[in-house]
Amino acid sequence: MDIKKLQTLVVDALEDVKGQDIQVFDTVHLTSLFDRIAVVSGTSNRQTKALAASVRDKVKDAGGDVVGIEGEDTGEWVLVDLGDMIVHIMQPAIRQYYRLEEIWGDKPVKLGAAKRKGTAEATELAVPRAKSKHLASTQEAPEVKPVRERKTPVKKADATEVAKPKRAAAKKAATPAGKVVKIAPTKSETAAVKALKELPPKRVATPRVKAAKAPADAVPEKKVIKRVAKKVAE
Repeated sequence: MDIKKLQTLVVDALEDVKGQDIQVFDTVHLTSLFDRIAVVSGTSNRQTKALAASVRDKVKDAGGDVVGIEGEDTGEWVLVDLGDMIVHIMQPAIRQYYRLEEIWGDKPVKLGAAKRKGTAEATELAVPRAKSKHLASTQEAPEVKPVRERKTPVKKADATEVAKPKRAAAKKAATPAGKVVKIAPTKSETAAVKALKELPPKRVATPRVKAAKAPADAVPEKKVIKRVAKKVAE
């Protein structure tokens, strides 16, 4: 069996049972015992056994040879020998411990359209499908051009027109010239005026006149004291 067809069968069988982190490496330049090696992870013993059984059945149905299977009793690491290709089905802890990718992982094989050459699925993908008139998944949707809305220009009001109503309002609010507005006094003001009127008038203090000091050279005036003799009553 062609090696490309064999690796395609193995990858399809592993994907059917939901194998995790599938990797295929080219080992032609490293050893002459086999051309490809595949490494895949299984979450439990049951899944690793199911992955091995899926690979075995799919290769046998396609007419390939299965040399042998090892490790099915424990399920932690199951090895499927297909002659030109070896499949290692491991649980995550075992795979992380042994790290087979570091030993055989010099030339990884891309798992895409390249690995599916020569298969019926690849031929179907290679043939272009005729586009139907109806809008379907195979037909490209027409480009939708954005519609630009035209906005009508808004006329700007003149500054003079805007200022007119404001001036008119100011004129109405102002009081007419020539008129005096009388405001009645409050009760507190009238009471204060009455209280001021009832108060007695304040006495005006007369200023005291200070006697002038006599000069030092002035002669002191003599005071004459007249004694009046009292008449003795007879």
